[in-house]
Amino acid sequence: MRVARIEPHSTIKQMLTPIPLPRAPEAAASLLSDALAGIAEESGTVSREAAVGAFRRHLARIQSYVQHAFEHEQITGLQAARLLGALIDGVVAALFEHSTANAGPEVAGNLSIAATGGYGRGVLAPFSDIDLLFLTDEDPVPETLRVVEYMLYFLWDLGLKVGHATRSIGDCLIEGGKDTTIRTALLDARYLAGNNGLFGDFHLRFRAACKEAGAADYIVAKQAERAVRHRRYGDSPFVVEPNVKEGRGGLRDLQTLYWIARYVFDTQTMGELADLGGILSQQEARHGRRAWEFLWTVRFHLHYVAGRAEERLTFDLQPVVGARMGYTRHGRQDGVERFMRHYFLTAREIARLTRILEPAILRSALGPPALEAETDDALLAAGFVLAEGQLLPVSGRDFDAEPIQMLRILQVARDRGLDLHPLAIRSFIQNERRAVSLRGDLKAAAIFMDLLCGREADRHRPNGTHPDGARWLAILNETGFFGRYLPDWARIVGQMQFDTYHIFTVDEHTIEAVRVLNTLERGELSEVAPIASELVDNVQSRRSLYLAMLLHDIAKGRGGDHSALGAEVALEVGPALGLSDEETETVSWLVLHHLLMSATAFKRDIDDPKTILDLADTIQSPERLRLLLILTVADMRAVSSKVWNGWKATLLRELYSRVAEVLAGGLATTERDVRVTRARQAVAALLPDWTAAELEQFTGLGYPGYWLSFDPETHARHASLMRDAEYRKAPLTVDTQPLPARAVTEVTVYCADYAGLFSKISGALAVAGASIVDARIHTMTNGMALDTFWIQDAAGGAFDSPHRLARLSVLVEQALSGRLRLSSEIRRVSKVLLGRRMQAIHVPPRVVIDNRASNTHTVLELNGRDRPGLLHDVTATISDQGLQIASAHVTTYGVRAVDVFYVKDVFGLKVENERKLSQLREALLLALKNPDDVTPPVSLPPARKVRRAASA
Repeated sequence: MRVARIEPHSTIKQMLTPIPLPRAPEAAASLLSDALAGIAEESGTVSREAAVGAFRRHLARIQSYVQHAFEHEQITGLQAARLLGALIDGVVAALFEHSTANAGPEVAGNLSIAATGGYGRGVLAPFSDIDLLFLTDEDPVPETLRVVEYMLYFLWDLGLKVGHATRSIGDCLIEGGKDTTIRTALLDARYLAGNNGLFGDFHLRFRAACKEAGAADYIVAKQAERAVRHRRYGDSPFVVEPNVKEGRGGLRDLQTLYWIARYVFDTQTMGELADLGGILSQQEARHGRRAWEFLWTVRFHLHYVAGRAEERLTFDLQPVVGARMGYTRHGRQDGVERFMRHYFLTAREIARLTRILEPAILRSALGPPALEAETDDALLAAGFVLAEGQLLPVSGRDFDAEPIQMLRILQVARDRGLDLHPLAIRSFIQNERRAVSLRGDLKAAAIFMDLLCGREADRHRPNGTHPDGARWLAILNETGFFGRYLPDWARIVGQMQFDTYHIFTVDEHTIEAVRVLNTLERGELSEVAPIASELVDNVQSRRSLYLAMLLHDIAKGRGGDHSALGAEVALEVGPALGLSDEETETVSWLVLHHLLMSATAFKRDIDDPKTILDLADTIQSPERLRLLLILTVADMRAVSSKVWNGWKATLLRELYSRVAEVLAGGLATTERDVRVTRARQAVAALLPDWTAAELEQFTGLGYPGYWLSFDPETHARHASLMRDAEYRKAPLTVDTQPLPARAVTEVTVYCADYAGLFSKISGALAVAGASIVDARIHTMTNGMALDTFWIQDAAGGAFDSPHRLARLSVLVEQALSGRLRLSSEIRRVSKVLLGRRMQAIHVPPRVVIDNRASNTHTVLELNGRDRPGLLHDVTATISDQGLQIASAHVTTYGVRAVDVFYVKDVFGLKVENERKLSQLREALLLALKNPDDVTPPVSLPPARKVRRAASA
């Protein structure tokens, strides 16, 4: 007999395929009723335990069916939400029937069950709460309350999260009148089971109460609620890890519009609003529906991927959700970048829709705006009128007829200290395409540059002018005008920066950088950035500075070096905006070199004369140096609040002063011997009680590089430290000095030098929880090592807690004595600190070896994912390759570490042998890899185009 062969994978597929449900949710609910009838006892009753089992099985089938339909049949998230909501309706109705089967007709007649909240709108996410209203008569009998209690405990036993309230109609009206949140929930109430007449009576009385209360207070309350929510989740729709539900431009913003419209017009969909005429156009309604569908699809994927009610698109979830939705690499853009850009453009569309729809609803509910009689002749001549104290274009000179008025209204608003009327913002959005006609218009360009730069700040008078170009740029960007007026800007709108360094999209970061520049000019950053705050008053090329700030990241996302590409864009944009050839050339140079100072300060040894001379040779001009420092400070502070700190400010300040000295004709950078002599003389003056013999011994310990690396006060501290160590014959001295002004703690280790010392110390610091931001390694003439590390805590502040400093010293001693198992301890710390969210950011390891940056050292630049112990691993590798480390410069950009080392071989020479360099590169690439990195396979449903829901 022949036995049929069963393919294993087909068996597994059959097991994983959910049992099909009828297409109609009502028919699916009947399956549950049939199941309950099948397990009923002879008396017709069903035990609670058996009923829970039947409901639980049915609920699992429902959830599995919806997930399968969403992931494999590719219905939209909105369609899936409606399907799940309808299927849960059947569960609640069947439970009501089961609960009241033996309760008597008076109980069923005096109770109505309604869905409220999101469930009341007929949509439900996979792990969302089920909000229920148990509507009773004015004096419910105990049996009615027992049914409510039975149903609630039953639903909880099924594992459902249930939000609930038990109220009479009178209670609903009273509570809804007092609390806007309750009124909103009742606004969404939808009948599910029980006495339909009771629910109908509630609906009529509730709508009448809403009409009697009026819409004004309700609208104001919802706007205030939204403002609080935006402050909590991010005032910008362009936060790189957005909250899909609560963030600005998320589902809740659309729901707020829906609630306000329903309260005023009793409408259910965007289409109904468009049909009213004058409120919303059909095209705007389509935009709203598309945004609604897109966000619901994202939300469904989020819930299924996370396995919980996750509403935040974190870095680890973005690639998975993007891939599930079919976003793949296209040209130079990764799939996740394309997905997130679509998300951000959708969020902006919702923000724009709010600007359009809300004023229209307000006008319909409260009447047209009152034009103010005191509008002066000059304002009328300019084409504007005051309405409710805010600016509006006059009839006949609107933005469609005169597109340049879109720029002029902002100029007038700035000069007169006025706000734009919401209807003016609405007209801005509706006429954004007219901005195309202003390209090449010199009058429009002059107004735009005036809005960007504003007038110079008058710091001497409290009521003086204060530049606020970022405010007007934000309006131009959100309304869509900016992208139409400047096509290159349109390419960075919503452009994702998939890293943990930036917290905004490229366009939002750029506007924030202009805002920081405004703040610098107002003198509000004089304490945190004193040099830049002082220099900004003295620049001659102010227009060039502002335009360079606007264009510094304009070429991001195009592939290649965005600085070089952006410099080419600047050569085209400058003349188009009315800048002279000299101004345009300055803008292009600043964009090309906008990362030069930060890269030099944080990645190079600024005590190396060649570093300073090379930088001075590139900059050439004191004016350019001033502009570049201001640009660097504003750019860094605009990235995120965590990027700028006292230590980085110190490095930039020192770099600026040294380059400025060279550009001014100073020779201190080149006269190495003179500088060393002056440093020795300076420390001698600080040690008046030392004998001549003691001073001679100390000043003979350091090589020239040591004397050029520290200030006289630090030299004096080192002198005392080394003399004390010699007196005590201490094999190891660890000194810690918190430096709050620089936001770092200085750790100095003095002990006998040997290969691998730096690696062990850095490993001990990692185990202690310290982050190394810079390091200097010096071997003294007596064979002792004087290694200095500048460290911070995890929050980017000084590592200054006494007990942590004491533990740090102990760990250094244990590491150097061999009693601390560094590898295992570092791995333990890594597992605690590195979560899945950070691991999602891919940082390819990269090693750059440069023999031109220094005359005396080979410079190694290492790029890779930051992790505890990374410095230990790479420095151990450098030592294993027989190289000596002279200095280390450690910088992190989010999860990206950029570590630079100045090294020599055992003979004190550069490493120039190609074979040796190849071996070194391979060994360092291996060290950059985290041995604990494991990328689990991701199971994705087929990615196909989804069917669009019919309405929203």
